[in-house]
Amino acid sequence: MSLRGKRVLVTGGGSGLGAELAKRFAEEGASVVIAGRGLAALRTVEKTHSSIQAIVADVTDEASVADLFRKAGHCDIVIANAGAAVSRPFLQTGIDDWNQMIGVNLTGVFLTMREGLRQMPGWGRLIAISSTAGIKGYPHVAPYVAAKHGVVGLVKALALEVARQPVTVNALCPGFLDTERSVAQEENSAQVDHSARPDLAGQNPQGRLIPPKEVAAAALWLCGAGSEGVNGQAIAISGGEI
Repeated sequence: MSLRGKRVLVTGGGSGLGAELAKRFAEEGASVVIAGRGLAALRTVEKTHSSIQAIVADVTDEASVADLFRKAGHCDIVIANAGAAVSRPFLQTGIDDWNQMIGVNLTGVFLTMREGLRQMPGWGRLIAISSTAGIKGYPHVAPYVAAKHGVVGLVKALALEVARQPVTVNALCPGFLDTERSVAQEENSAQVDHSARPDLAGQNPQGRLIPPKEVAAAALWLCGAGSEGVNGQAIAISGGEI
């Protein structure tokens, strides 16, 4: 497929899945804007392809998101990928934990999609990166699960509002990803414990972590010919876990 002439915005583009999404869309000919809070990480990804541009932004801040789109220009494809996870038993979960998880994982998607839709020139694709946590439960991450369920609900509602437009809205819901960040988050640590990988992979019926390239391939498919009728869906990429 070719996405020449299309502009794509990817939040959380400085590492992991966001970086993979940026590279794949750039390889297909799109002009890609990546956003995040850490300039150094964004610059590293920016250097991987001449069609990638980095802009610092905070998806939890309304003014910052509006400024991001002013700098990026009209975007045909908006991928709300920015997110974070904290693991803690429910009774040890504080209001700050709750607010942080809802802010990054749900409010950030709302602000990104709202501003993205406002400036779409016509044809458009809005894609939220949710999680299998958006369609099932996991222990010790209640605020994260609540936020990701909220993302799926937001996608389903918005999809109906734009159904008569040449715009679709969908969520991709990967299982545990094969990224160092995923393992560190599961361990609730800044340090990566590679011994955790077999346990995480064991939750996938295929016995493996999900490579980010498979999620990127699904995102590309949603932007290609023949996907017009796919709207308001939460697509699990989990090896059959759901």
